[in-house]
Amino acid sequence: MAEFTMPSLGADMDEGTLLEWLVGPGDLVHKGDPVAVIETAKSTIEVECFETGTLTKLLVEPGTIVPVGTPLALIGSTTEKAAEPEEAGKPLKPRAPEKVRKPGGPTEAEKAKERRPVRHAPGRAEAAALSPPSESAPVPVLSVSAAGRHGHMEAGPLVRHLAEHSGVDLETLHGTGTGGRVTRTDVERAAAARATARPPRVKATPLARRLASELGVDLATVTGTGRDAAVRAADVRQAAPGPAAAPEHVVATSGRPSAVRPSAARPSEDQAAAMRQAIAGLMTRANRDIPHYYLSTTMDMAAATDWLHEHNRRSPVGERLLPAALLLKAAALAAREVPELNGFWADDRFTAGEGVHLGVAVSLRGGGLVAPALHHADTLALPELMAALKDLVTRARTGRLRGSEVSDSTITVTNLGDQGVETVFGVIYPPQVALVGFGRVVDRPWAVDGLLGVRPVVTATLSADHRATDGAVGARYLTEVARLLKNPEQL
Repeated sequence: MAEFTMPSLGADMDEGTLLEWLVGPGDLVHKGDPVAVIETAKSTIEVECFETGTLTKLLVEPGTIVPVGTPLALIGSTTEKAAEPEEAGKPLKPRAPEKVRKPGGPTEAEKAKERRPVRHAPGRAEAAALSPPSESAPVPVLSVSAAGRHGHMEAGPLVRHLAEHSGVDLETLHGTGTGGRVTRTDVERAAAARATARPPRVKATPLARRLASELGVDLATVTGTGRDAAVRAADVRQAAPGPAAAPEHVVATSGRPSAVRPSAARPSEDQAAAMRQAIAGLMTRANRDIPHYYLSTTMDMAAATDWLHEHNRRSPVGERLLPAALLLKAAALAAREVPELNGFWADDRFTAGEGVHLGVAVSLRGGGLVAPALHHADTLALPELMAALKDLVTRARTGRLRGSEVSDSTITVTNLGDQGVETVFGVIYPPQVALVGFGRVVDRPWAVDGLLGVRPVVTATLSADHRATDGAVGARYLTEVARLLKNPEQL
């Protein structure tokens, strides 16, 4: 039995608020599946599961503030889930009484006859039973007269199995087979009639169903934004006619009753203040504990912008690239070539990252910023990286990030060029050891082969941890970025 605990979603996180469960007890979860929505001081994040198995028990109710490391749920093995249906009445197997047939019941030959098509010319009743359902074919009549006449409903074991699996009561059917016998077609028509009469069940999280009941919201009218279009609690609150009242929160026992407490509704002003406090604490610690060194250089962007203009001229509007895509790809490829800057400083030593997971600083509309990761950015083609960047920024600003996206970054890039800034020196996000900054692409006088002209250039900076590297390593990194931007076909 494994524990699903409150994860650490960044160096600045000590506790988080469990907003919503995306799964329920008995659900099968796989490693990497989002199972809960956690609110931190900086963002709302979908947290993935780190185990594969069956969710057996939820230990914490939504709306509870939980310290990092506190158990939130219990996850059993997949074999336990497989054993549950067997112990719950074995619904998919024929009923035990069918194993012993009474005299006069169907013989083995008759069973085989039901399994294969009849080769002789069928009679009227058999023809009706064997013909496929059509619009003109009547749905079997729901009647108890046949059961009353015969004392029990005549049906073969395969038909009974199908009826049980489809949720059809054989005693309510009027069979169209020989002697009133219920056929497979009768069961299929009855099951289709039930499905038509009953609207499909809307996929929604447990908290969303509870909120919909409390707020009087019809889930069928709500557009879901969760996985597989599932309705989440935020969707229900948005669809509610008035302001959504916070549901009552009950603190579940999780072995640490004193550390878990219900959270009050957080006004936007308080949330912004909490984000500023989190950023202040982390940046203060970074400036105090990390010996920064800074490098800066100006890079020729003429070849990159020419290639970009030609690419966008030949591409549909939806596949056009921004200069940021070229800068991010160059930063990622350079980090792969200079791995000393791609990783973490922990336990007084440097640990290289497993892949280049490029953190991208994103400013939030309400103030503050987050730096979610573009996983394996060095392996993405430019159109894929552009699409991933758009998706990441959108989800960051709507509070739909994944836990791995806020905790896996191996090196971070900040780009303030769209704000008119030409040079930016950032503060390293611990436990990373480097942060790259890009400014605005501007036209400047530039000498090439002894001739002076005007060319587009960009200023790139590097903030690095002196404990992990020296200035020579940082200079090698910036030189590689400049080389890649002069050869955009290599990006």
